[in-house]
Amino acid sequence: MSFKNSLILLLFILLPVLVYFYINKIKKTGITTPLHPRIVETGNSIKDLIYFYLKKGLIIAALILFILALARPQAGFTYKNIKYRGIDIILAIDTSSSMKAEDFKPNRLEAAKDVALKFVNNRPHDRIGLVIFSKDALTLCPLTLDHRVLKNFIKNIKIGLIEDGTAIGMAISEGSLRLSKVKGESRVIILLTDGVNNSGIVDPITAAKAASVINVKIYTIGVGSMGKVPYPIIDPIFGKKYITVDVSLDEDILKRIAAITKGSYYRATNSKSLEKVYSEIDKLEKRDIEIKSFTGKRDIYQYFLIIGLFLMIMHLLVNERGIYEV
Repeated sequence: MSFKNSLILLLFILLPVLVYFYINKIKKTGITTPLHPRIVETGNSIKDLIYFYLKKGLIIAALILFILALARPQAGFTYKNIKYRGIDIILAIDTSSSMKAEDFKPNRLEAAKDVALKFVNNRPHDRIGLVIFSKDALTLCPLTLDHRVLKNFIKNIKIGLIEDGTAIGMAISEGSLRLSKVKGESRVIILLTDGVNNSGIVDPITAAKAASVINVKIYTIGVGSMGKVPYPIIDPIFGKKYITVDVSLDEDILKRIAAITKGSYYRATNSKSLEKVYSEIDKLEKRDIEIKSFTGKRDIYQYFLIIGLFLMIMHLLVNERGIYEV
């Protein structure tokens, strides 16, 4: 057992003072035995003397328990091995400027983030990591079972964290590197992009072949509607306004990447179809993973508090019949 607010235990220094106060009062009265003249004269019995000591003992015991409760005693740490069925997944999300296009609501990037969050919620037993890419690739969150932390990273993805561009090969390489550090055969990259590879020192096909060697399966998602799409720009005079632009998507490369790694290619032209894509990927094969888990410390102050309150109530109910004015 340990105490979260251990400094509160310093209040125990005051208890000897309280005990000394009671003892000093008793000595001043001189009434310490049932044969004392005052007890005999008033008709009090030894039971009344016992009640007096009991009443004072109850209040001291209650105070001790209250101090312990305030110090927040905790107990726990039960270690155990848990087996789950899950896979290791890297979410690779394009953060190039073209992801600002608003053919998805509110835009491509925000729609991708929303669907990714739902996907994570549906796979509580998978280790999932997050890679973002533009001109280069960056791991925002390594593979983890702490999905609360992962979701915070997903929510905070922004365009501009990396210099603009589209480095699909670098994203695959970064994701493969992360997956190569974990054991198991079920390792997956879900790569979402709306553009054409134009950056990075690694060619997407080369990266895909390297990924296949270590048994990484890649599911590629091409996002964006056909034809011209609304794109927001900031005018120095009129503020935010929209223009229509053509955003190219290299579907051939994405299909080849998926084929090389025995994955699949999906096309999403709106938020609904994007959700459907993730729903299909959600049906991936699973494998057993073993996790050493433990239940953290739990508060047990309530037990001290309940017993202390009980003793305080007993203190109030005990009648000392006025033997001592203490």
